[in-house]
Amino acid sequence: MTHTFTLQDSFAARDLQVFLGRAGRVEDGSARVIVANGVLAVYVAIFYPVGLLDQAPTVLGLRTFEVVDTADFDAVVPVGSFLERIARRLDQSADDADAVTVTLPMEVHTVTWAAISPPRGGWAQVGPTTAALLDSVAKAGIDEVAAAIPTGTGEQIVHRVRSEVWGRPIEGLEHVPAGGAFAALSLGFLGNESAVEIYETGPWTRLTTGRGHVLIKRKAWSLSR
Repeated sequence: MTHTFTLQDSFAARDLQVFLGRAGRVEDGSARVIVANGVLAVYVAIFYPVGLLDQAPTVLGLRTFEVVDTADFDAVVPVGSFLERIARRLDQSADDADAVTVTLPMEVHTVTWAAISPPRGGWAQVGPTTAALLDSVAKAGIDEVAAAIPTGTGEQIVHRVRSEVWGRPIEGLEHVPAGGAFAALSLGFLGNESAVEIYETGPWTRLTTGRGHVLIKRKAWSLSR
């Protein structure tokens, strides 16, 4: 089944394009696209477990957009093809103020992380952290991963190193793995933000700025509820 959605203007479409482009540079995979009650929610995976025995956290990025004249749907599509569709529609747009209608590419059905649905409600605020702290943790982790992975390293070793680095709790924020900081930096959510709000519900933690959200499903052994 073919799905379409309509954004209010080209500015929103370009905003979505930038978000997906950043996500594609980190994990060139798929996006989960959900429309419900006039809101488009686009989820991308930054890090997630591979296999049943993998204890790595699931780290997702989320942006939301207002849509018009769009029926509800839930689909998973390739990021690369999605970006091509958006670029094509922007090229055809004569006025930035005009609404932009995008048709999704063919769905994929083998994306394991897309079966994990973060809660939409029930979040409790647990206090803020700073963008400076997350920026520092992310950059230190990037340097550590780069130093630990020589060129030509096998995929399994790469994933193990990334799992160890990005699954490590942030000092002073033991319920937030370093992968959450990496996602916030990589997706451009930190920017000039001075504070980042933190929310929790069950095994999930959410980092929120004015630019987007990072959703983290913690390791089973770290659950306190």
